[in-house]
Amino acid sequence: MRDRRRLLIGSLAVSAVLSVVVGLVIARSGDTGTAETESVVIDVDPTFAVPSIGVNDKVEGTPFPAATVRTLAGDAFETSSLVGQPLVVNIWGSTCGPCKAELPDLAAAHLRFGDTVRFVGIDYLPPSDAEEQFARDKGIQYELFYDADGEFITAAGIATFPVTLFVAPDGTIVEQTGLLDEERIAALVTEHFG
Repeated sequence: MRDRRRLLIGSLAVSAVLSVVVGLVIARSGDTGTAETESVVIDVDPTFAVPSIGVNDKVEGTPFPAATVRTLAGDAFETSSLVGQPLVVNIWGSTCGPCKAELPDLAAAHLRFGDTVRFVGIDYLPPSDAEEQFARDKGIQYELFYDADGEFITAAGIATFPVTLFVAPDGTIVEQTGLLDEERIAALVTEHFG
């Protein structure tokens, strides 16, 4: 065992020395003592764009996406069956910081407008008692569905969270927002649903 270790260390040392020597030979082989310059033309749009992992599609004015989501029990639920009354749909997950922050505001808005507007949560994580309890602990009393396979999220063009869609009774998305507080929700409900 000791001989193998010495052999390994010796081999690594020889490889390191050879790498340095080969690198020096290659570096010097191109050196002719004269300086040559090349012109390089870069034909690129100089506009800077901040990198991101994605942006949500603009869906205002489009039909509410038809997709299959799941209940906590794992049963299929068709989102198209939600259409027919004023609707506020929040797409969220417990791993999303801003989503967690707005849940109490959505719960308060639901208490305020729940008799005239249907509130629904669609979680991008798989159905679980922990997810359900997390939302309930934040005050959420409205229906929760789960979109773990991403069918709804893909159909709605969602790349970042949270997203809340305000949907008219005819199924048209009339507003799409990011992070909300109770007063903004109230203003949008009043604006779109009277």
